[in-house]
Amino acid sequence: MRISDDRYSRDRLRLDLALRFIHHEARTHTIRAWTGLTDDRIRKLYRTYLFEAGGASVARHRGKSPRQAAFFTRSSRMRRDSAVFASVSSLFGLITRQSIVVDCPPKHTPTVARGALLCETFEAYCALMGDPQISFEHAVFLLGALISGDELRVVHCRDCTSVLVTDRLALRVPVCSECSATPPP
Repeated sequence: MRISDDRYSRDRLRLDLALRFIHHEARTHTIRAWTGLTDDRIRKLYRTYLFEAGGASVARHRGKSPRQAAFFTRSSRMRRDSAVFASVSSLFGLITRQSIVVDCPPKHTPTVARGALLCETFEAYCALMGDPQISFEHAVFLLGALISGDELRVVHCRDCTSVLVTDRLALRVPVCSECSATPPP
């Protein structure tokens, strides 16, 4: 084995991850952050492997990525979808007990390995929900917001201990929609 073989396999993993992100309709900035590829290389990947190959159905979104934490807590359906994504992220190892400690969160920088896990997590979330309300870009933001703990946090329902995503500054003890719908005994 030549020493250069490792470099090529590493580049191949980055390109494969970029194509996966493109299929999930990620923005160029997000793909660049997770793969390290240049904007020009990402555009060429899309043009060569998707657009010219008949994959024009994949949309390329422009502009800034989502940055509003209130998106995830605005309705009961969004709170449920956010909780499911947080649960799946926990199962896949993207969110750990150490990463949701608000006082000193470890640095979870985007890497190719974590990017592949993110894609698998998002695909599992979509399979579970059927009609998912959270796009891939929103999922990337939600993951970062939960890890940083500045605006959102993962908590458990006070009655049934199910996973919830709530505003970090919420004063009430969180209750899931199932427990709040049932009358107290």
